[in-house]
Amino acid sequence: MRAFRVERYGSKEGLRAGEVPDPRVGAHDVLVKVLAASVNPLDFKTRDGEFKAILPYKVPFILGNDLAGVVVEVGEAVKGFAVGDEVYARPAKDRIGTFAELIAMHQDDVALKPATLTMEEAASLPLVALTAWQALVERANVRPGQKVLVHAGSGGVGTITIQLAKHLGASVATTTSTANVDLVRSLGADVVVDYKKEAFETVLHDYDVVLDPLGGENLEKSLQVLKPGGICISIAGPPDADFAREIGANPVIRLAMSALSFRTRRHARRRKVTYSFLFMRASGNQLREITALVDTGRIRPVVDRVFGFESTPEALDYAEKGRAKAGKVVITMT
Repeated sequence: MRAFRVERYGSKEGLRAGEVPDPRVGAHDVLVKVLAASVNPLDFKTRDGEFKAILPYKVPFILGNDLAGVVVEVGEAVKGFAVGDEVYARPAKDRIGTFAELIAMHQDDVALKPATLTMEEAASLPLVALTAWQALVERANVRPGQKVLVHAGSGGVGTITIQLAKHLGASVATTTSTANVDLVRSLGADVVVDYKKEAFETVLHDYDVVLDPLGGENLEKSLQVLKPGGICISIAGPPDADFAREIGANPVIRLAMSALSFRTRRHARRRKVTYSFLFMRASGNQLREITALVDTGRIRPVVDRVFGFESTPEALDYAEKGRAKAGKVVITMT
């Protein structure tokens, strides 16, 4: 099969197309013909080696973390999937490789594709929708009437998190640029802060939950808008000891991660709030929950641009340089 592999870390030229053996299908695996995949910041950061400490992939490896496609083979122990099923998934972190014609995944990571979506639309969802679900439902336990701030509301994670927060009954604020004010309002944002015109930390206060996909100074300022007892969940900030335990890191890595987040955690404690780092995980069960929300019109994907498979490096470059106006960048095999 044809695939895009990272042959060396640290450069765009390290990602190359080539012929590789078809995946082996285990007893609990489904083999999927990939019809569409999508691009996430995780892809180019992985390509560049930024996550080698926690995601130690041995080169060469196939890149890609989102897909939609059709089941073409099932393992002998698989239940609930059959050849011909249309599915979507975010593979487990140790089985990535969606920038390819085929991928084998554990059945627990896969869900039937929302019937109302095209393959390209479905491929845009798994990683960002699971991130939103695990942040708002699992980690923050968002309840009706709470106030949620979603940064970068027009981005891949932001567009879905706004919609999920509204479904959960929250009042939602978001930050975005002038060009995307109308878009985020159409997704359900109650309060929109145009970051080109005003600083969010000066106009927002007493929030229960903040989802931060930006890190750095934005994360530090986000702690200021929380009320006591609130939580700031970051997917870009420094990893913490809880995350190190989740991934089974060795004591040295756990200590290093704790040190990286020490300043942020101390700042949070002083404000009587909580800081939490989130690195989403694969979950077919949660995707099934998301499918129901999509098919009932509660959540809709936002796709910025679709590239052909042979243009996968250009798709990553387009996303990495921030050229997407809103939503996700998708790669199609057709």
